[in-house]
Amino acid sequence: MTAETSAPVPAAGTGRPASLALGAAITALEGAALAVVGVWDMVAALSGQSKQLALNEFGGLVIVLLGVLPVLAARALLKERRWGRSPAVLTNSICLPVAYYMVENGGAMIAAGVLVGVLGLVGIGALLSPKSTAALYAPSED
Repeated sequence: MTAETSAPVPAAGTGRPASLALGAAITALEGAALAVVGVWDMVAALSGQSKQLALNEFGGLVIVLLGVLPVLAARALLKERRWGRSPAVLTNSICLPVAYYMVENGGAMIAAGVLVGVLGLVGIGALLSPKSTAALYAPSED
């Protein structure tokens, strides 16, 4: 068996589209940020900043677990697994009401809210773009 027959050579121009990589990166960033907030909540509870230790520990753990799903979805998208798109779009969609309430809070939260909103919109657009859809739903060559 020669090297030419052992591994198929991909056609020129194929590969992961930039829009899919961008959507995956934004989703991973959002998931990591969510996990950091969960860890922060648990550490704050342990350091005595909270009166309800058990509630904050459990809530922090739930937030960490909720942050893991977008990271796993982003990893799946980078491997062009179509199951990753639904949780990634959901994560980016949830950013929009979060951004709204951050902006409504005023002060320094306005800038953070605008950033969260822009990331959510760009993530949704990147994940639902025709190139991303074509990469995820292309017939496989088994």
